[in-house]
Amino acid sequence: MSFHVNIIYSLLVVTSCFSQAKAADSLALVNAHLVRPSLSKIDSNHSILIVGKTISGILGPEEVIPDGFRQVDLEGAHLMPGMIDVHTHLSSLASARIALMSGVTTVRTAGVAAFQDVTLSQLVADGHIAGPDVIPAGVYVTPNLGETVLADPRLGSLMAGVDDAQKLRELVRINADRGAKVIKTRGTERAGRPDTDPRKQTYTESQLEAVVDEAAKFGLPVMIHAHGDEGARAAVLAGARSIEHGTFLSEETLRLMAEKGTYLVPTFITLMDLIEPGGDYDQPVVNMRGRYMIPKSEAMIRKALDLGVTFATGADNSYLDASTSRVSMEAMHFLRLGMEPWEVLRALTTNGAKLLGLTQTTGTLTVGAEADIIAVLDNPLDNIRALQDVVTVISNGQIVINRLPFGIED
Repeated sequence: MSFHVNIIYSLLVVTSCFSQAKAADSLALVNAHLVRPSLSKIDSNHSILIVGKTISGILGPEEVIPDGFRQVDLEGAHLMPGMIDVHTHLSSLASARIALMSGVTTVRTAGVAAFQDVTLSQLVADGHIAGPDVIPAGVYVTPNLGETVLADPRLGSLMAGVDDAQKLRELVRINADRGAKVIKTRGTERAGRPDTDPRKQTYTESQLEAVVDEAAKFGLPVMIHAHGDEGARAAVLAGARSIEHGTFLSEETLRLMAEKGTYLVPTFITLMDLIEPGGDYDQPVVNMRGRYMIPKSEAMIRKALDLGVTFATGADNSYLDASTSRVSMEAMHFLRLGMEPWEVLRALTTNGAKLLGLTQTTGTLTVGAEADIIAVLDNPLDNIRALQDVVTVISNGQIVINRLPFGIED
């Protein structure tokens, strides 16, 4: 089969899968245990009522399901809010489907090639696909745009480099005009390339202030890629909403983040990808660097926990077929590094919703919230690995997958 035929076939499969999602006009999820991170409680033997996209009711074990609701028996599974990945590079229908299948019902992108994330966001909002909901960043505000200039003719004036406040502001304005809901820029260079040093500062505090100030004119928060301490501190002082990665952050910078309420998205699972076979990174220099960076990040995460920095989860991938990192796997490492079980679940759900300004719509199992819900077989407080095998996904009130029941009736 040719390359082009493969692409067409993949798109047909993805489109077919989305079209098969079942709209839940009046749906009752019964025989389930509700895991509610925002309340730090589990409600046993409860039911959730869904009308359209919204949770319309939560019933106790003795309450009767109203007439007109199609019942879906969860067979004692644990329901919780869909997971939130606040650092992705989601840019295709196929990748959106892969994210949903892993239990991720909301994402924030961190830069794509040509505003595909803006279109995905609108497709979800218009009900053409089930999700995940997408908070798009548009194109990356970075010194060298490279092929990204093909995303919009106005970027041609920035081909020589985005290296002063005027050009930074112009790139922010183009993103805002194209529909970005967050701005992504950098404080340091990348870790995943052999020819860059992740500790090296890229933009100064004053340059980052220009980005934050221009973004604020459009009501847009700013997320900043920063492994190194100098670049990250400049970003926090400039008013960043979140620091992405943060591998080499000092105690001083972490304290500043705690004081200012700056979120930390460590994308720790991506560092694991640097050293493991397969996935998005397979390069000897990057592999060796990852082995150095992992213990640094582990120490940083432990210190951030001690200082009360707020965490959210990000897998930092494009959800390609080859991608192996997931926020459910990052949760396992958060637990290992000392985060309390309920706080791990909040990092996956509630904290992400707060970071994205979506506390009224997602990250919670409450009446009036969007029906973004996943089911796992075990209590994730007792077995965090259960999140790596999601058996039911409901996004915006649509059943995307449901592998229950396992048995076959006579």
